[in-house]
Amino acid sequence: MKFIYLYVFIEIICISGAVNAAELTYVDLPQQAQVEAALASHLNVQNATTGIKIGQINQRKWSSGNYEFNLRAGTSQRKITSTGQDYKEYDFAIERPLRLPNKMLLDGDIGDEGVNHAEQVLGDAYHETGRTLLHLWFNWQREYAQLNQWQQQVEILQQQAATAEKRFKAGDAPKMELNQAQAAVSQSLVSLQQAKMRMHSAATELTRQFPSFVFPSAPAVSLPQPVTQDLAYWKKQIIGHNHELEMALSEKRIQQMLAQRGRADRVPDPTVGLRYSNEMGGDEKVTGLYISVPLSFGLRGANAQQAEYQAELSGNREANVRRRLDADINAAYSQAVESYQTWQQAREAAENLRKNAELVTRAYTLGESSLSETLTARRFALETTLAESIAQLDANETRYRLMLDAHELWSMTTHLEHSPKQ
Repeated sequence: MKFIYLYVFIEIICISGAVNAAELTYVDLPQQAQVEAALASHLNVQNATTGIKIGQINQRKWSSGNYEFNLRAGTSQRKITSTGQDYKEYDFAIERPLRLPNKMLLDGDIGDEGVNHAEQVLGDAYHETGRTLLHLWFNWQREYAQLNQWQQQVEILQQQAATAEKRFKAGDAPKMELNQAQAAVSQSLVSLQQAKMRMHSAATELTRQFPSFVFPSAPAVSLPQPVTQDLAYWKKQIIGHNHELEMALSEKRIQQMLAQRGRADRVPDPTVGLRYSNEMGGDEKVTGLYISVPLSFGLRGANAQQAEYQAELSGNREANVRRRLDADINAAYSQAVESYQTWQQAREAAENLRKNAELVTRAYTLGESSLSETLTARRFALETTLAESIAQLDANETRYRLMLDAHELWSMTTHLEHSPKQ
């Protein structure tokens, strides 16, 4: 009995962990509802959604086929020269080509696969648009971080300029030192204005692509996390959930079925008709059934051969997608791992230079160092702090990009997944 209780307890913990993982949110990313609304309203996603409707219409067309009933009607005048009698005659016929059973089955499969291909196009549109949103979001965060750093720099330099002015008035510093401090403030104000322009430009580009997007008052920044899984794990996850690859596979299946359809079409479909005629002024009434079969002299064979080559090309495109996807995964994984290491190094360098800048600034306040040394230390601290902020955002973005490709980020893409058809 104790083992049963222990087993149930473990199951509850596992289920709870799965739920928490599914509901995991990231403070430095837009909220899930906002992401769903932004992606769903994007033009590429809307076009792909319309593509599914077109695929469903094509599915009905493939199921019904191209053949239709054909009605024939005619009238004639019969004249018997030996008797001089004239007779009005007429005839009617209704006919329709009939698809052979193997062609009907193939057409149904082609129509179904066309819908699946359209669904994969929609999934790929969501994924690529999600990539765009993620990239633009972090572009805005980078510009915002630089703007924030320049604002802090302006405040610090203004404080230093105030200190230099006090020392100048007290006779402890030359006029040149005061001018130097004020010039540094002016330069930093120019950089601050440029940072504002870049931040507004990044925000404009994001809202141009996603008009419904609402910016937070200030972006939340989280500490980067290392990529714990190895490359093999990410390859398995990304390849197993890649819509572009599924699109290539679906296109390959369609072309293969079209090639089968071309081979099957070497045997032409018969046309079956029912005929009725009224002859000899109504004295003779004829009812009959007829069949006709077209005779091809090379066209059907050429069409079948063309379909074979198209299937071969689609297979080559699939192989090309697989090779490119493998290279992209390697690059994305390397970027995520190296970006995290770069951030760690940048953080250590920035901390050391910030401490040094604080010491030099305090020494200048006490008259133990020159303003030039203080400004240089402050400039180095700013540059390394900016580098740290950019490295931190780069590390987060590359990791999120890897998770997005593996469908482990923004769960709205999970309902678009389709298992590969064999």
